Amino acid sequence: MIIDGKEVRSGKKIEMHPPHDLAHNLGCYHQGDKTHVLQAIRAALKAKAQWANMPWQHRAAIFLKAADLISGPYRARINAVTMLGQSKNAYQAEIDAACELADFYRFGVKCMTEIYGMQPQSNPGMWNYNEFRPLEGFVFALTPFNFTSIAGNLPVAPAILGNVSVWKPAKSAVYSASVIMEILMEAGLPAGVINLVFVSGPAAGEVIFSHPDFAGIHFTGSTGVFQDIWKSHWRKYLGLQILSAYRG
Repeated sequence: MIIDGKEVRSGKKIEMHPPHDLAHNLGCYHQGDKTHVLQAIRAALKAKAQWANMPWQHRAAIFLKAADLISGPYRARINAVTMLGQSKNAYQAEIDAACELADFYRFGVKCMTEIYGMQPQSNPGMWNYNEFRPLEGFVFALTPFNFTSIAGNLPVAPAILGNVSVWKPAKSAVYSASVIMEILMEAGLPAGVINLVFVSGPAAGEVIFSHPDFAGIHFTGSTGVFQDIWKSHWRKYLGLQILSAYRG
């Protein structure tokens, strides 16, 4: 796992196998627990103020650099881990892991500049100005197994706009997620802005959805998982917020 810019090992090793060849052991990752989720949240909140106050041009430069790394020196590697870990062929990996992920980062920067450019008209003698601020708290990125590009985009899209993320990839996409994190760090992403944890869904949900600084979720996945999140966690969270507002 990568928490606060550092590798974190739990000692509980889980083997990784290609879906098309279950007898082939790609290696192991260290599975975390609720304590690691809390560490990730603390790291994100610690990094939040400095990241939010960073000039947007500097944030943009980091993700444009990451796109260049994906398109160039990391292209073969990000494709290879997608082929091995998620059973894609060379063509599928290329259009997903390399092309679309780089496009996501560049397009995200373009959208950011357009959002910041949305300013109201000002009459003579006055200046009306919109200030766009990140969310109060952290964003939980819960990402799928089938698209490396979506997995790499969900924690990054909020970060482009100054948010901080706790990222939990699908267990069958840990290999490609670790390479994406390596790329982001090489591109200059500050420690703690995105924290990558390998934990079970219940362990993540129990901690995150009850945390007072939970600001939002960025999710792509199955309908079943979404319904479980809604029934088990999100509805309870919303109910508490509505009850709190009513009592206030």
